[in-house]
Amino acid sequence: MTKRTRTILFLVCLFLFLLIAPTAIFYSQGYRFDFETKKITQTGGLFLKAEPKQVEVFIDGKLKKKTDFFFGSALIENLLPKKYKIQIKKEGYYPWEKNLEIREKEVAEARKIVLIPENPSFSILDDKVKEFWPSPNEKMVVLKEADGDGWALKLYDLENGVKSHLIEEKDVYSKGADLLGLEFSPDSKEIYLNVGVKEQEKNFVLGLDKVPPVLTERKITPQTEDIVTSQVFNGENYYLDSSGHLFKNEERLTEKPFPVKPETKYALEIFQNFLFLHEGQVLYQFNPDLKSFEKFFEPIKDLKISPDYKKIVYFSDYEIWILFLEKINDQPKRESRDKLFLIRLSEQIKDCFWLNSDYLIFNAANKTKIAEIDDRDRINVVDVAEFENPKIFWNQFDKKLYVLSDSNLYQSERLLP
Repeated sequence: MTKRTRTILFLVCLFLFLLIAPTAIFYSQGYRFDFETKKITQTGGLFLKAEPKQVEVFIDGKLKKKTDFFFGSALIENLLPKKYKIQIKKEGYYPWEKNLEIREKEVAEARKIVLIPENPSFSILDDKVKEFWPSPNEKMVVLKEADGDGWALKLYDLENGVKSHLIEEKDVYSKGADLLGLEFSPDSKEIYLNVGVKEQEKNFVLGLDKVPPVLTERKITPQTEDIVTSQVFNGENYYLDSSGHLFKNEERLTEKPFPVKPETKYALEIFQNFLFLHEGQVLYQFNPDLKSFEKFFEPIKDLKISPDYKKIVYFSDYEIWILFLEKINDQPKRESRDKLFLIRLSEQIKDCFWLNSDYLIFNAANKTKIAEIDDRDRINVVDVAEFENPKIFWNQFDKKLYVLSDSNLYQSERLLP
């Protein structure tokens, strides 16, 4: 090879190096040529985490990868900045779908995806149930059953699948008694009964720590006429008096009194630093800066705190809202204590529970639905069951749905991993 040839080869290689090296460097740093905008731009990425694990990830209809076996996550890099149609699929589950925007030098995240089983199976726990009450620890339920011409209470142990007898109507009064109300003690060790006997109301306590359970009359200290409603939270006693002032122990918290109405039911609800007052179907929130109550929502049906204690769901007959109690890390644009309107339905909402801290389960008319609370793009909502006039209860303990319909108490298969 002559010196001239070697020189030419060297110059060609140098030219190719000078041409390719910058391209390779830009490529490694995430720069791409966008044919739609006809300019060089820096790419972004997408991080996903889903349950169950090893689900398929589709971007604009094309399978990109599966989430991993150990963490159920996937990172997809080098995506041009624009909106993509993201789909998460797995056989036997409803798909998850959302349009997410990818920005330059940023990684969009969807960390809390849950796929819901299609057509989950239900089994009958009991076939003569008139009403049921779950315990606070969610490990058992009290069943009210028809018993001849009267009623009987049974205790169903959800951990062991065992039903045991508690009491019959004649145990309260031999000539008949009406069960007006039932609730558990906070530690799930006692049951409090409110019973109508001979046109009088009586209260009983049923201790569950003895076999057989012991029924004794419960002496309730009447609330003074001066106190309208009270609530104990973290060892502190909060109460609203008849003059409309709110107290914490003996400290008055209000400057402007709340206009208390006679013969109206009031109830206090406290979550972290949030204090609410129910007045019938109107919900008021206490403003600590103004030291007074402000109308928050109407008409309120109920409100419940999430398992992570960071959010409250509150709902009416046709709408569901979320109140964020603190800033959400994976949604940095959402301000602290922000309200989110989630969904409006044409069917009446009967009850709503937190499936986990990022999904809700509720029944509207005869259908039970599950919805996420991620409001980027459209909200994913699926139907999981349909029963005639159902009463539902979602159990955080065993991750199962319980449905009372036509005197049958149903139990679903486990809906969450």
